Amino acid sequence: MSYKCSRCKRDVELDEYGGVRCPYCGHRVLLKERSRDVKEVDAE
Repeated sequence: MSYKCSRCKRDVELDEYGGVRCPYCGHRVLLKERSRDVKEVDAE
């Protein structure tokens, strides 16, 4: 799963046992990337 650090804006891949921390700057606030899929919904 891909996350983005809120401080240094780098893409971060989290390991299962690595904890929630940016490996580049040590910041603990990571933002989850949205999927690029487009959903179509019929509105009636």
